[in-house]
Amino acid sequence: MVVIRLSRGGAKARPFYNIVVADKRNRRDGRFIERIGFYNPMARGGEEPLRIAVDRLNHWTGVGAKPSDTVARLVKQHAAAASTAAA
Repeated sequence: MVVIRLSRGGAKARPFYNIVVADKRNRRDGRFIERIGFYNPMARGGEEPLRIAVDRLNHWTGVGAKPSDTVARLVKQHAAAASTAAA
């Protein structure tokens, strides 16, 4: 099964996550199919905390990929931020 999940990067105590599409059988930080965004929980000031390629997310969910619980929460947060920015 194909999943959309977070892959951890960054230094010790400074996490940085890539949002990736991967086969469920691969390791968390292992091989992936496509990188569709990132999440930086430690973003400060003018840094961008979250970026998602919504067109690629829609493509992968359309062909059956399941987002993890955390990615689903981040997508919902991204959509809310985009709607308030547009208003």
